[in-house]
Amino acid sequence: MATTATQQTKWWSGGKSPFNIEYGKLMMWYFLMSDAFTFGAFLISYGSIRFSQNFWPDPNVVFNAFPGAGHANLPLAFVSVMTFILIISSVTMVLAVHAGHNNDKKAVIKWLGWTIVGGIAFLSCQAWEWHHLITGTHATLIDGQIQWVGQTTTVNPWGNLVDAETLTAALKNSTVQSIAQVVHEQHGNTMSHEQLLGLPKDQLLNMVNTAELHIREKGPVAFGGYFYGITGFHGFHVLSGVVINIVMLLMAKNDVFAKRGHYLMIEKAGLYWHFVDLVWVFVFLCFYLI
Repeated sequence: MATTATQQTKWWSGGKSPFNIEYGKLMMWYFLMSDAFTFGAFLISYGSIRFSQNFWPDPNVVFNAFPGAGHANLPLAFVSVMTFILIISSVTMVLAVHAGHNNDKKAVIKWLGWTIVGGIAFLSCQAWEWHHLITGTHATLIDGQIQWVGQTTTVNPWGNLVDAETLTAALKNSTVQSIAQVVHEQHGNTMSHEQLLGLPKDQLLNMVNTAELHIREKGPVAFGGYFYGITGFHGFHVLSGVVINIVMLLMAKNDVFAKRGHYLMIEKAGLYWHFVDLVWVFVFLCFYLI
């Protein structure tokens, strides 16, 4: 029986890869590309709803609080601090990667540590922002009455301003508790909320200065859902990056990279961290600026 041997052509005989990139780094780029598609889909969905509405909350009104200062009319000041922290953490990550290229263990540990601090600081700021929006109550016109609500995924207190005539009628239909809280917002330095609750409704109504009230209607429900959904998804990425960087820091301290003779894993972690920072730029643009 005769056998026929077929010779296969070898297009690549080894050596330097034609991709000119390490396999793990290539896979990281593939992951980041797929993750970019996910964020892109979320933001496109947000944009389609955002621009199909006749009204959308003004970010200068929604995000005007600052820790320790309350609603001090500092629009976007706090989120600017958050953005600055994340950008600085990206710089420290660059320095950590550069130190890895130079096999400088001490510098890698130092700059990775500062990157972790920056990530934790950003997450802490986001936690304060969420807590303030959810627990902070705002006078809102709901079903013809003034009610005090926070920002949730189902109720949005950032609608259009109520005109004086509608506001006067709404106050008359509101409960004593709601009116007392409105008065307390205007006269908090003279009477406590408990003292105001003991006054008759007519007296409370006479104490309200309608011209100074800035009470709003309910806004689009989609605002809360998209805000918490997308910023929460990004926050999860930041948390994942912090965990990855902590693992990298422990590996560097235990001389894992020194024994390998390279710090390539630090560069891969850096790619992920820079991606997270870049995504925040688009989230910041969509929610806080537009």
